[in-house]
Amino acid sequence: MKPKEFKAWRREYGLTQEGAAKKLGLKKRTIQYYEKGERDGKPFKIPKTTALACYAISQGVEHYYGPESLNSEESS
Repeated sequence: MKPKEFKAWRREYGLTQEGAAKKLGLKKRTIQYYEKGERDGKPFKIPKTTALACYAISQGVEHYYGPESLNSEESS
């Protein structure tokens, strides 16, 4: 995920930088680094885990409790 893509994701879901930080469990400053693409003048990549979390949120997944919760849903 590139900085422009991250910012577009945040805006598409109507999130402020602070709101995105809360949803992703990050600090607002980290969101700012993601959108700028650098930290202290050095390139700053968006981790794959954050990109996956953005995708999950866009699919309506707010919490994930592991494979055990998936198995218990199937058997109910």
